[in-house]
Amino acid sequence: MADKKTVIRVAEILIDELKLEDVTPQTFDPEIDLVDELGIDSMDLTTVVLVLQDEYGIIIDEDDYPKLKNVRLIAEYIEEKLKEK
Repeated sequence: MADKKTVIRVAEILIDELKLEDVTPQTFDPEIDLVDELGIDSMDLTTVVLVLQDEYGIIIDEDDYPKLKNVRLIAEYIEEKLKEK
């Protein structure tokens, strides 16, 4: 399970980069499907990935993009990458 701080930070980045309104990092559902429920497209995801890579100093392989379905999974992915460093 991802650390709450990581989940909140990923939610903050998503909210900021995608200009989401009426949601805060604390109220953002970490299980919501970013593509099916929020309508995020590949360009939006690429933008978020670039910010996450800068924020955490990791490389997110393009082949792994399909794994990044929701905030919780993104946070877990980041934490796994940080452990590998």
